[in-house]
Amino acid sequence: MSPPNLPVFRLPVTDPAFVQNPYPLLAELRETTPVFFDPGMNRVVLTRYADISAVLRDKRFGRSALHRYSRDELGWPPPDPAQQHFDAFNGNHLLDSEPPKHTRLRSLVGLAFTPRRVEGLQKRIEAILAGQLRGLGEAGAFDLVADYAEPLPVTVIAELLGVPPTDRALLRPWSAAIVRLYEPSADSLAQAEAERAVLDFSALLRELSGQRRRQPQDDLITALVGAEQDGDRLSEQELIDTCILLLNAGHEASVNGLAAGVLALLRQREHWDALVAAAPREDSLPLFRRAAEELLRFDTPLPMFERIALESMELHGAALKPGDRVSLLYASGNRDPRKFDVPGALNLNRDPNPHLTFGLGIHYCLGAPLARLELALSLRALCRALPDLRLKHADEPGQYTGGFVIRGLARLDVVNG
Repeated sequence: MSPPNLPVFRLPVTDPAFVQNPYPLLAELRETTPVFFDPGMNRVVLTRYADISAVLRDKRFGRSALHRYSRDELGWPPPDPAQQHFDAFNGNHLLDSEPPKHTRLRSLVGLAFTPRRVEGLQKRIEAILAGQLRGLGEAGAFDLVADYAEPLPVTVIAELLGVPPTDRALLRPWSAAIVRLYEPSADSLAQAEAERAVLDFSALLRELSGQRRRQPQDDLITALVGAEQDGDRLSEQELIDTCILLLNAGHEASVNGLAAGVLALLRQREHWDALVAAAPREDSLPLFRRAAEELLRFDTPLPMFERIALESMELHGAALKPGDRVSLLYASGNRDPRKFDVPGALNLNRDPNPHLTFGLGIHYCLGAPLARLELALSLRALCRALPDLRLKHADEPGQYTGGFVIRGLARLDVVNG
C-alpha cells in the first residue's frame, strides 16, 4: 500500500506495556487520530465503533482477495514455502473464505454445529467445572489461567469433536502455536511451530474422520461427515480445516475472555460480590450471560482484526486498491463513548450490549454461542464454589503472553479465602 493521505502512527503492538493496558492510548487515538496509516503494519487503522462496524458490513471488504485476484495482480509476494500448510489451512476455512465458497461452507457446517447442539452441552460443562473446582477449592493458591480457564474449552471442544482422551493434551499447544502466527511480530520459530501444529492436528483429524465414516458416533466430526445440502458435502480437507478453526477460535476467546474477566471483577470487588450474591439462585444464568457480554466488551480478547479491500475505493481520504489491508481495533470500538455509555466502567447489566468482540456481518463468529455459554457457566461456577476468591497480589498488573491480535493473560495468581 502506498502511504495514503492520512496521519501516520505506529501502533506499538509489540510493546509489553501497551499489550498489558492498551486502553489509554486507544482512547487518545479515538479522539485525536481516529483513522491513521501504520507504516509498520502497512495498513490503514480504524479506532471508532461506527467506522469499524461500517467496514465489517461493507461487501467491498473481505477476509481474502485471492478468490478474485492473483497474487501478482494484488502486488503480493509469492507464498512462503515455509508455511505452505498453514496458508492452505487459512485459505480453506470459513474465516478466510468469501462468497460463494463462504456461503456454502457456513451452510454445511451450520447443519452440524447447531445452537441446539451447543445448548445441549450445558449439563456436561457444569459437570466438568464442578470436577475442576473440587480440587481448586482445596488448593488455596492457584493460577486461574492454567488451572481453571484453559482446561474447560479444550475438554469441551475435544468431547464435542470426539477427540479421544489420550490425544486431548495436544490440542492446547497446537492451538497456541497456530494462532501465534497471526501476530505481526511472528518470527521464523513461530512459523515453524504453526506449520508443525497444522500438520499434526490435520493428521489426527484425518484419522478420526475416516473412523467416523466407517463407524458413526454422536459427535461433531460424525455430524460434519454427514452434513449434506442438495447433494453437496464437505470435502475431507474442508472438514479438517473447519475442526481446526473451531478449536482455535472458540478456545482462545474462551480462555482469554474468562481470565481477563475474572481479573476485572476481582479488581473491582463490588462487581464480583454482586455476582457471588446472585450465583446460588437457579435463575441466575441470564445475569451471568449479561455479565459475560460486558466482560467481553470491557477487555476484548481479540483486540484487532483485519479486512482486505476487494475493489478500488476511498476510505476516509485514503485511496485503497484491491489487496490493501485495513486493521479494525475492536478493543477501541468496544470502548467508544459514541456507542457505549461510560465505556470505561463495568456495567454487568448493560443491555443492549452490541460489542464487536465476535465481529459483524457474514463473518460473525460461528462459535460465539459456545464461547458465551462457557464463559457464563464458568463465572457462575467459580462464584458459587469460591466466593472469597481474591488476587494473590492486590496490585496485580496482569502477566500477558505478549501478543496483541490475540491478547491473553499468561497467568493469573489467585487465592481462595
